[in-house]
Amino acid sequence: MTSFDVNVHYVTRVEGHGNLQAKVRDGRLEECRWEIPEAPRFFESMIRGRAYYDAPFVTSRICGICSIGHTFAAIQGIENAIGFTPSEQTMLLRQLLIHGETMQSHILHAYYLVAPDLVGAPSVVPLASSHREVVLCAIRLHRLANEWCDLIGGRTTHPISPVVGGWTHLPSAEALKGLRERIVSELPDVQATVELFKAVGVPQFERPTEYLALKLPHEYAWYGGEIASTDGGLTPLPDYKQKVKEFIVPYSTAKRARANRTSYAVGALARVNVNYDQLTPLARQAAETLGLKPICCNPYMNTVAQVVEVAHAMEDALRIIDELLARGIHEEGYAVTVRPGRGVGAVEVPRGTLYHEYTVDEQGRITDANFVIPTNQNHQNIEEDLQALVPSLEGKSTEEITLAMEMLVRAYDPCISCSTHLLDVEFI
Repeated sequence: MTSFDVNVHYVTRVEGHGNLQAKVRDGRLEECRWEIPEAPRFFESMIRGRAYYDAPFVTSRICGICSIGHTFAAIQGIENAIGFTPSEQTMLLRQLLIHGETMQSHILHAYYLVAPDLVGAPSVVPLASSHREVVLCAIRLHRLANEWCDLIGGRTTHPISPVVGGWTHLPSAEALKGLRERIVSELPDVQATVELFKAVGVPQFERPTEYLALKLPHEYAWYGGEIASTDGGLTPLPDYKQKVKEFIVPYSTAKRARANRTSYAVGALARVNVNYDQLTPLARQAAETLGLKPICCNPYMNTVAQVVEVAHAMEDALRIIDELLARGIHEEGYAVTVRPGRGVGAVEVPRGTLYHEYTVDEQGRITDANFVIPTNQNHQNIEEDLQALVPSLEGKSTEEITLAMEMLVRAYDPCISCSTHLLDVEFI
């Protein structure tokens, strides 16, 4: 490790384009950068001037993986702006759909993007032959999640049923009973997933940092709440900018963020660190089996936290379905009365806390908007993790160091394209 360079363009098995640069001379780390060269996208500008009810459908296109989360962050932000309070049935169905998206994304990431690293395979494709049952387990769970989102949201991705004020279409009691049976039938595959990740393990590396996640008094928070920090303290959601302080670096088209320290992390590991005591019994059992307990500062354990959240999503979904069936499904309509105002919505999407802020005028037109994507909150923390990781790999080959760096980035499950919301223009 005396002197070497790492120069990785297009880190694989992540969404979007990120580069790794590291320079070590005479055993000393001189440079280590996490670069985002993606072209920026301008959804905040696209949404200005549009009617409030357009926001969920437009902003869901920010991401093909977290489209449900963007839909609900938009709906929540708009409803807070115009002063609308959704019904209990609406909230239960929103929570149920969020669980479906969590399943979709976590299974995809844990099995298809991370598992190959842990078993020494270049991709998931060779695992279809060498680890057939593992791949079949992943397919079954992912198919369930896709059908779950289709049933509740009207489509597998980019949902059309949830709108400001409620739902345009409600699932029948029979459909919910069918979903419940499917979830119960797949619980053995969840346990198999836990056993798989217990067997393969993850790299050992720790760097203390701050973790942020939404917090609610009586449940594991996914929708709304306050912003909680492992450093202590709660921040009201309307004051999110006092906690989430964005900044830029010259070699990235994506913003970054800091809070109490120079960086912080969001995502599954942050949520478990903040809300561990509110995991369901099945999820708590999975966490104990996998050796995950707060405060965990190993970023590679983010994938393990995702597996724990899969167990949580499955078990909590059963509770929600039972409550909906006990109440009965009732048509409610979704008419709202518009008033001018500002509102902030926040949803825990698979990669962390997503913020949508809207200002709406008297006619229900959006006059201003701001979105803070989970991955742009993680970029600085990723880079500082990498800067601490490389010196800890003394004695490893350049190839081994490069793989460890790529695996660390993949552990964050970054959605890089969604995080690029910056353009630096110079007028000469």
